[in-house]
Amino acid sequence: MKLSITDFKTIIKSTPLVSIDLVIRDKQGNVLLGQRTNRPAQGFWFVPGGRVLKNETIENAFKRLVKEELELNLASAEFRGVYQHFYEDNFSDDDFTTHYIVLAYGIKFTGDLAKLPLEQHSNYRWFSEKELLECEHVHKHSKWYFQEDKQADACLKNK
Repeated sequence: MKLSITDFKTIIKSTPLVSIDLVIRDKQGNVLLGQRTNRPAQGFWFVPGGRVLKNETIENAFKRLVKEELELNLASAEFRGVYQHFYEDNFSDDDFTTHYIVLAYGIKFTGDLAKLPLEQHSNYRWFSEKELLECEHVHKHSKWYFQEDKQADACLKNK
């Protein structure tokens, strides 16, 4: 169900959003990041992902997001844990914060970066873990997936 901008703003002001982040690796273990075109985190390198929609199961949201973000039909992944992302801004010009409860999944990808959609990200690139942790243009929330202290802090880390 598509919400009006007014309704969506009210929801973001009032409650956390549930989302799925895709921690994508190639055969060499590099991590795929996209440069965000939208707020929050606009301009930063970030893992692909998106919101779980109302009345959508987590399984269906995962399949939809993999299709939308990677143009793949993929049904399996490794659950990495639950994280919380807090942003000082939101998708609009209004002054309120955004809070996400994030379900992180690790998957393998061997596709062509040139064929990835450009709706949410203007560019894609493979990063080594070391490179992404050292890069100031990689958003801290994406770095958390590779920092031991943040992984230990994940709310419901999968054991």
